[in-house]
Amino acid sequence: MTTTSDSTGEAPTPRQQAVLDAVLGLMVESGDQLTMDAVARRASCSKETLYKWFGDRDGLLAATVQWQASKVRARRYDRQHLDVAALRDSLRGFAAAWLTTISSPTSIALNRLAIAHAASSGSNLGRLVLANGRFAIGERLKPVLEEGREAGLLDFDDAETAFRTFFGLVGRDVQIRLLLGDRLPLPPAEIAQDAERAIDQFLALHGAAKPKPQA
Repeated sequence: MTTTSDSTGEAPTPRQQAVLDAVLGLMVESGDQLTMDAVARRASCSKETLYKWFGDRDGLLAATVQWQASKVRARRYDRQHLDVAALRDSLRGFAAAWLTTISSPTSIALNRLAIAHAASSGSNLGRLVLANGRFAIGERLKPVLEEGREAGLLDFDDAETAFRTFFGLVGRDVQIRLLLGDRLPLPPAEIAQDAERAIDQFLALHGAAKPKPQA
């Protein structure tokens, strides 16, 4: 059975995805000036449809964050025959997808807006981004790390701590530099190299010396 340990629930329909992409585009252009009217015009749908699908503005923002974060996932592998090569490939795919996502203009705009709202008692956007972004991504990868440990390929005591190490090795200072306006070029080839380097470093820290025999 070939699968990943990801359980993100039902994916949005193509029409809903178009709406969420419209939200991201508006965030890049207008930041905080996001309204249901503007989304309806950009996505060529009625406000009634938006409210039916997403509830209110917070629900639309939550779905948008989830849609953006869903692009970051580990590559598929066979749990019953997990080896170092398959684990490395899965982690490398996750790292590259995460770097690609956080360096996109839409992600930068979304995170800047969330940071601006984080101190406001009247806004849930900061909490939405944290819950559906960083925390959701962690819960998506930790089962992969645990399966690597069960197969004798990884060695760590706590999955959350191991994920934080992985997160730091992959992200380094990239996201904070981008959020602060650094024009940091990240072409696909460089992202691939950075992902490969991060996985080498992670396995140097947490790779097990000898894999356990398969049951």
